[in-house]
Amino acid sequence: MKKFKFTISGNQYEAEIVSIDDTIAEVSVNGTLYTVEVDRSIPLTKTPTLVRTMAVPSTDAHPSLSKTHSPGAPKGTGTIKSPLPGVILELHVREGDTVKIGQKLITLEAMKMENNINADKEGRVTSLKVGKGDSVMEGDVLLVIGE
Repeated sequence: MKKFKFTISGNQYEAEIVSIDDTIAEVSVNGTLYTVEVDRSIPLTKTPTLVRTMAVPSTDAHPSLSKTHSPGAPKGTGTIKSPLPGVILELHVREGDTVKIGQKLITLEAMKMENNINADKEGRVTSLKVGKGDSVMEGDVLLVIGE
């Protein structure tokens, strides 16, 4: 636990507190183990452990999956997710609309600023998951684009 170096009457000692259990401590002095009774209970200090949650990307694909399509796979399918927490101000598309890459889909208010969410894929809007005035969190699915 803790190591100390002492010099008493010219003699050097290396002491280490091995363990403390209420009022009984095990102390090693120059390699010899001693059991010592302490007058008062010594509080054991704990170092807090920093726990961080795993960051979840806001993209559709898992990092191990390829982000390109194979020639036979359907093009432009997937979800559009919220890049920030905020409130939906306006929907610029409806279910069944055909969208192109770069087309404005939704206006999102986040941190008192209006943010346009544009299509990053082509296709038809198969379902809207949000409505005007809805609050969304980062990574929430806003709409689904299909073939």
